[in-house]
Amino acid sequence: MRDVSTPALVTAARTGGLADTVHDLADRVPALAQLARRDPADPGRWHHVSAAAFRAEVLALAKGLLADGLRPGDRVAVMSRTRYEWTLFSYAVWSLGAQLVPVYPTASTEQLRALLAATEADTIVIEHEQHAMTVAAACGADRRLRRVWQLDQDCVGLLSGLGGHLPDAEVHRLRRAVTPRDTAAVVQTSGTTGRPRGCVITHGNLAAECDTLLAGWGRLTGPPGTQPSVLAFLPLAHSYGLMVQVACLRGGILLGHEPELTPQALLPALASFRPTFLFGVPYVFEKIYDTARRAAEEAGRLRMFDVATATALRYARAVERREQGHGHGPGPALRARHAVYERLVYGRVRGVLGGRVRNAVSGGSPLRADLGRIFAGAGLTVYDGYGLSETSGAITACPPGRVRFGTVGRPLPGCAVRIAQDGEVWVRGDVVFAGYVDEHGTSPHDGWLATGDLGHLDEDGYLVITGRKKDIIITSGGKSVAPLGLEERVRAHPLVSQCLVVGDNRPYVAALITLDPEALAHWRRYRGGLEDARPGDPPEEGVRAAVQRAVAVANASVSRAESIRAFRILPGEFSVADGLVTPSLKLRRAAIERAYATEIEALYAG
Repeated sequence: MRDVSTPALVTAARTGGLADTVHDLADRVPALAQLARRDPADPGRWHHVSAAAFRAEVLALAKGLLADGLRPGDRVAVMSRTRYEWTLFSYAVWSLGAQLVPVYPTASTEQLRALLAATEADTIVIEHEQHAMTVAAACGADRRLRRVWQLDQDCVGLLSGLGGHLPDAEVHRLRRAVTPRDTAAVVQTSGTTGRPRGCVITHGNLAAECDTLLAGWGRLTGPPGTQPSVLAFLPLAHSYGLMVQVACLRGGILLGHEPELTPQALLPALASFRPTFLFGVPYVFEKIYDTARRAAEEAGRLRMFDVATATALRYARAVERREQGHGHGPGPALRARHAVYERLVYGRVRGVLGGRVRNAVSGGSPLRADLGRIFAGAGLTVYDGYGLSETSGAITACPPGRVRFGTVGRPLPGCAVRIAQDGEVWVRGDVVFAGYVDEHGTSPHDGWLATGDLGHLDEDGYLVITGRKKDIIITSGGKSVAPLGLEERVRAHPLVSQCLVVGDNRPYVAALITLDPEALAHWRRYRGGLEDARPGDPPEEGVRAAVQRAVAVANASVSRAESIRAFRILPGEFSVADGLVTPSLKLRRAAIERAYATEIEALYAG
């Protein structure tokens, strides 16, 4: 086994809970713009909410919840997209010493029923009538909720009025009784390899996570002298999204919300909000790049864009070699070309994000190394990180100024990573959760959490994730294949949306592939395809040939026994709605293999 650890940057909190942040900040800088709300009449305008005003709203809502019967230790489920009220309810619930149970807004009846039973939450906040129908179906005669509060029926206003007669001191008394060891939230795992499990995340876990990130990476969130700003668009029901919310409030970072993760909604929101820092997942950075490339082709500038991309890639590689002591960095000719494309291309790409973002974080799954280099060469450094629901967010990240593409960085300060003999990644630190809601303890490994992920540490202690233990494919010939790398290389092609490699107990490796609808429509417009083709129509020969080339490029990186020998292009994408993708955009392998069993069998027929 090999261990690597990083000295702590912050001292673990000994007293208090997460809600203290709201009240302390309002006392110190009451006029500070703490949150931003989109103007309902003009989505391009944002109105700031001061620290003092937000505290007043939190207090009013907390008093309403108290008047409604909520007590310390009670669990409140929140089933909503990422929006202002989600953050408001978080801090009102925490102010009373109660606990959050985040629910993905796409949760099915069965998923919601299981979550409510496991957590024993008896109050739920929902967004709209469709959620109300899901709740009604999930709660039969054997289980009843004490209260259902609905956001689009102004439950915030109703609750705030309900508690108007209570003194603020009642809330403060309960808030001051909260300790770092108390549970802040019961967060679901993504359930990529089995049923989701409820992770007990304490106030101390989230405080350690966010304070460490702010101490070590805070200077990257915005230029000196400017208040940093972040647009939250990841699901707040996920530990990553929850961490972003808490970090912004603890760090005095202006926080906005965008409920939709589609490019059509997200890109205009980024352009109008103009954040200084971006928290995303690989899907977001892939979409930003693909959208920019399609826009360049539509403007007749594809060749220039591709040359600029190649220049950015060469520039970033030269900088990377210099930082690792293997070269002198970009030469004069490369620097000159890079300066030209900074004016013509790179600045425009950053302009899609509002023009102020120069640093970002990617999490959820590893970012493709060359995509990270392209963004770095274009003036946007993406710090890749790694974490689990069980680690309250990240537990590794590339250190400031020392990005190593293709890795997920080193342990966060105060944390440690160990590689077990079978290649499994184990982790330890104050950010590791208190246990599963229906079990006791975190790990049988003397304080180490076995993550289920496979990886290795390079010579400088940077972690490289190679896949999940449960995802390893063993062909009928006995060859072990880690599908993650192959899938990422296939997905690097602009036409490809998703790729699932199969082959367990089969004679060879094969793949199910889906296409990006927007990229496909664009390809048909500019490559002479079937422009009148409808969704679900079989791909024409040119499309299949393009995907075949993507598969061939992926195969070039592995042995023949590990290569994809057959593939099927499916008529539609895997989605959250059909239960084949998690809300954090990871593929549910077992569910996909069940749903497409016939197509998989056809890959091996004859």
